[in-house]
Amino acid sequence: MPLITFATILLVLFTVELLEPVQIWIIQPFTAVVAQVSAVVLQAFDSTVRAHGIVLSNVETGAAVSIQPGCNGVEAMIVVLAAIAATPASWKQKLIGLGLGFLAIQILNVIRIVSLFYLLQWNPVWFEWAHLYLWQALIMLDGLIVYLLWVRTLPAPAVSP
Repeated sequence: MPLITFATILLVLFTVELLEPVQIWIIQPFTAVVAQVSAVVLQAFDSTVRAHGIVLSNVETGAAVSIQPGCNGVEAMIVVLAAIAATPASWKQKLIGLGLGFLAIQILNVIRIVSLFYLLQWNPVWFEWAHLYLWQALIMLDGLIVYLLWVRTLPAPAVSP
């Protein structure tokens, strides 16, 4: 039953995420916040970085990255949410797992965006490889690790005689 619950939640949430109103009213504003947070982190190293909507740019060099859907950590969070929701646990435990999962995924995602921003300026070929292969896998791996660590905090199921 948990596997069916997991698959159903994934299907529903990925479908809902693709709806235009959800993209306009939730995903795009969330992605703009991710860009703004990334800009704040980048500005600690380089005061010429700005965020405008979902675009991070260096005002001196003109180098820019656009944070598109799929690069905002939402998909990884959907997978973690579905896994946690399908796992037998109390609502309190699930909410704690979701909160910590969200933080872990978004912290790693900001690190991802910062690294890709600099990598693009250094070597566009390496940027493409890191963007398409390395970081996609690491974000999903982060979600899996968060889920597994959360499961380890759950009390052992009661054994019935």
